Amino acid sequence: MPTASLFVLAAKWVGIATLLCAVLTVLSWALKWGIRFRLVGVTSFMVILTAGLFTLSIAAVPQIKIPGAVPFSRVYDNGAAETAIAVPPEITEPQLEATLRQAAHDLFSPGRGGGTDARLTIRARTIIHPEENVSKPLYLGYVKRSLRSREDDNMEIFIDSEKFASLPVLPNEQ
Repeated sequence: MPTASLFVLAAKWVGIATLLCAVLTVLSWALKWGIRFRLVGVTSFMVILTAGLFTLSIAAVPQIKIPGAVPFSRVYDNGAAETAIAVPPEITEPQLEATLRQAAHDLFSPGRGGGTDARLTIRARTIIHPEENVSKPLYLGYVKRSLRSREDDNMEIFIDSEKFASLPVLPNEQ
């Protein structure tokens, strides 16, 4: 898997090639070579390629997997400080905590606008069916994390144990 250090190395070598292309282009214009217009195009492309590789070296963040986390889907995101994820109704409290930690890592983005609070709140919910043809969302917990720092050691995780009592009991758990 490509890492930030590999993109830095690629950007360095492509940057050197770009400088050589630029020198060759200037030389072609000074000597009025017939391929000077093509060299302008090649040099322009090399500049764009170098900038792209440099950007990837900044943006490449390794994905981490939190043990015990279950798959979730994002059901609401205002692009700023509020997000909701859906989890299966069979989830346990330890799995929910791991899933909230995973979501806090996966949904972090330095481009989110947080207003004055500067904290991202991710709420976990599931859907229960208390009676036939009736669906009810049940919020099981949330995590609040910093919007400014990727590594947040002060995440606030809340799991509502009372809501877990409302979850359906699976036949093998009785």
